[in-house]
Amino acid sequence: QVQLVESGGGLVQAGGSLRLSCAASGRTFSNYAMAWFRQAPGKEREFVAGIGWSGRSTYYADSVKGRFTISRDNAKNTVYLQMDSLKPEDTAVYYCAAGRVTGSAQVNSYGHWGQGTQVTVSS
Repeated sequence: QVQLVESGGGLVQAGGSLRLSCAASGRTFSNYAMAWFRQAPGKEREFVAGIGWSGRSTYYADSVKGRFTISRDNAKNTVYLQMDSLKPEDTAVYYCAAGRVTGSAQVNSYGHWGQGTQVTVSS
């Protein structure tokens, strides 16, 4: 079992940056593939970025490629999402997820979810 807690969300102007963190409990964090999803009001939850258990493999949605960077520190049981050049359309609740399938963009590939953190980008 793993429990996930996100932090780092907030309000930022377009063009700005935020760094999200997801702290995981449990001793098996390094066994999990991790991902970030987001959900805007009235829209379905969508994949943003994923990372393999070692951190060497990363995956991104086309909409964030080149602007967002996912990373993990297994010694700290933490995964990060560095978000640069933010746009108003990035506004959403961002969720951290843990699963067994590296790089999957499917919600049902992840069995563990955090509570989410709000990111709001003003124009």
